Amino acid sequence: MIFCIFSFNRGSFLKHCVQTVEFCVEQPQIVVFDDNSFDTDTIAALDEIGQRHEVVSLDTKSTHKLGGLYGNMQIALERFPDAPSLCFIQDDMQLTRTVEDSEITEIEASFVQNQKLGFIHPCFVKGSAKNKYKASLDYRDDEGLYYRKGSGQSAGNYFSAVTILSPKKLHDIDWVFDRSEPANDAQASKTFDNLAQLRNPFAMWLPEVPTYRGKKKTLALKIAERVRNVGFYPFKIMSESEKNSLLNRAAEDLPIAENFLEVEHPESNSLIKPWEYYPLQNRSWLKKLNNLELGLHKILPK
Repeated sequence: MIFCIFSFNRGSFLKHCVQTVEFCVEQPQIVVFDDNSFDTDTIAALDEIGQRHEVVSLDTKSTHKLGGLYGNMQIALERFPDAPSLCFIQDDMQLTRTVEDSEITEIEASFVQNQKLGFIHPCFVKGSAKNKYKASLDYRDDEGLYYRKGSGQSAGNYFSAVTILSPKKLHDIDWVFDRSEPANDAQASKTFDNLAQLRNPFAMWLPEVPTYRGKKKTLALKIAERVRNVGFYPFKIMSESEKNSLLNRAAEDLPIAENFLEVEHPESNSLIKPWEYYPLQNRSWLKKLNNLELGLHKILPK
C-alpha cells in the first residue's frame, strides 16, 4: 500500500500527517502531492519531507491534469499503476493507530475477492453523522466491511476522495477522476458496488481545522473559524489496549470517532462535541454570506 497525501498550504498539518504514517506503518511508502502551495511554512515542510519521501508538485506531467485535488489524484493513479493498493488521505488528517502488514494484505485481498469493490473508506464515523450511518451502513461478515446504502445524496454513496483503491481495477475500466465528488460518485455507480468502509478504521480528519474553499478565505469563513476556535488539534495515537477495544468490538458498534479517539492537547477540552470538520457546517446564514462573497469574486473585475 502506498500512502498518497494531498497537500495545500497547511505545513504543520502536513508534517503531522506524514509523521503519523511513519509511526503507525512499518516501512511505509509515502508520496506527497502538493497543489502548488505558496505558504512559506508549507514550502519548508515540503523541503523537509522531501528528504525522506517523494514530493510531487502539480506541474508534474500527466496525460490528464485537472489541477487541484482530483488532478493530483489522477497523477497518483497514473504514477503507480502496478501498486497493490493506494491510500488517499489529505494533509488535515492523520493515522490514529498502528496498522499491521496483515491488515493491509487483507484489504488488498478484498479487491480480488469482490470484483465490484471499487473504493474503501478508511476513516472513523463522524459523531455528528452517527444516526445517519446507523441507518445506512450494512456489515458484510464474509468481507469484514461495512457498505453504504444509497442515501439519496449526490455524493458519498459509491465514492470518497479519502479512500483506498486498487489501481489495476481503475485502469481496467479507463477510470479518469472528474472535477467533483458527485461526478465521481456517479461514475463509480456505473461499475462498482456501494462505497465500502473499514470495520476497523485507521485514519481520521482532525477536528476544527482552518480551511480554504476555492483557495479563498472569505469573511464568512473567517467569522466561522473564530466562533469554532479552529486550530491544530491532533489525535493521540491509540494505545494497544485502545486498539484492541476497537478491533474486538461487535460490528454493530459503529466506529464513531468520539467514542474511540482522544485529542492530544489540553486546550482541546474546550472543543465542542460532536467535533466539526468544516467551520461553516450547520451555519446557514454564514454559508449564504460565503456563497455571496465567492460569487462576487467571480463577476467583479480583479
